Amino acid sequence: MTEYLYTMPPEWAPRKATWLSWPHKLESWPGKFEPVPYVFAEIAAWLSTSEEVHINVLDDAMASQARELIRADTHVGAVMERIFFHYIPTNDAWCRDHGPNYVFRQEGDRMDKVIVNWEYNAWGGKYEPYDDDNAVPERVAALQQLPVVSTGMVLEGGAIDVNGKGLLLTTEACLLNPNRNPAMSRLEIECELRKYLGARKVIWLGDGIVGDDTDGHVDDMSRFVAETTVVTAVEDDPRDENYLPLMENYERLRSSTDIDGSPLQILRLPMPEPVYFDGERLPASYANFYIAGTVVLVPTYRSSKDRTALDLLQGCFPGRKVVGIDCSDLIWGLGAIHCITHEEPSLPCCT
Repeated sequence: MTEYLYTMPPEWAPRKATWLSWPHKLESWPGKFEPVPYVFAEIAAWLSTSEEVHINVLDDAMASQARELIRADTHVGAVMERIFFHYIPTNDAWCRDHGPNYVFRQEGDRMDKVIVNWEYNAWGGKYEPYDDDNAVPERVAALQQLPVVSTGMVLEGGAIDVNGKGLLLTTEACLLNPNRNPAMSRLEIECELRKYLGARKVIWLGDGIVGDDTDGHVDDMSRFVAETTVVTAVEDDPRDENYLPLMENYERLRSSTDIDGSPLQILRLPMPEPVYFDGERLPASYANFYIAGTVVLVPTYRSSKDRTALDLLQGCFPGRKVVGIDCSDLIWGLGAIHCITHEEPSLPCCT
C-alpha cells in the first residue's frame, strides 16, 4: 500500500492563484445585496495585481458582469489577463469553506499538488441547498486535472489555520459540534487533520465571536502570520459579549507551544466597535484578513480601530502591501475577505 505524506502549506507560501465564487444568492445579504458585487470586484482587482484570480460563475452573463465590475475599478487597476472565469455552479459565495483545499502529497522524492475533498454541509445544515458547493473541489480538480482525495469528514476552510510546520489552529465550538461529525471523537478528528494536512499538533481554542453563524470559525479570531507567531483578536471592553471568549482564547494561545515545545509569539489584534445591521450583531473582525502573494487584504468597518489593525498587520508582513477593504456591507452576509477567498499554492519546484 502506497504511503503518502500530506502537507498543507501556510497562506503566505509561494502562490499560484486565488479562487473566488461570485456572489448571486440574494438571501445571503437580505435587502443589501446590491453593493456586494462591487466589494468582490475590488478584492478581485487587488488580487490580480499579485497573482492569478480564478472565479466560479454560473453562466456567461455572470462572467460578463463580474468582468466589467472588476475592470471598472480604476482605483486599483486590475490586471485583467490574470483573471479567469470558470462555469462551476455554486449555491453561495463562501469559497473559503466550499473551495478546493490544496495540499502537497509526497511519495519518496516525488511531490504532487492534490485537492483534499472534505465534505461541506453549510455549517451544520443551516442553509440548503448546498449540493453544488459541496461538489466544487471535485469540479475544480477535474478542470485542473489534479488528483482528488476524498475524506468523508465535514470540514470548512475557515475552521482551520496552519503554519506549514505541523501546527494547526481550530476551535472546539466548530469541529466538535455534533452538527459536523457526530460519530467522530476529538482524537479521530485530530487523526484526520494529521493524515491529510500534516498537523503534528492541534491547538484547540474555545468559542467563536458573537454573530458568527459558522459555530466559531478560527479565521474570525486567531491566525498564523509566521511559523511561530499568531495574531489573535481581543476585546478590551469587559462589558462586550466577546470579551470573555476572546480572553479565554488568548490565554490558551499564551500557554501553547510549537512542536518543539517553545512558546509562540502572540500578538493582540483589536476588535472593531460592534457592527449592527437591522438590530443584528455582525461578526466583524480584523482577523478575517487574506494573505496573497504581494498584498494582504484586511477588512475594515469604518471604525476607530481600523488604522491600529492595519498598522499591526503591516508590521507582520513587511514584504507585502497591507490594504484595507471596506467590508461594512460585505459583513452583513456574516463573512468578510478570508471567507470568500481560497489560496492555490505553487509547488516548491515551480517557485
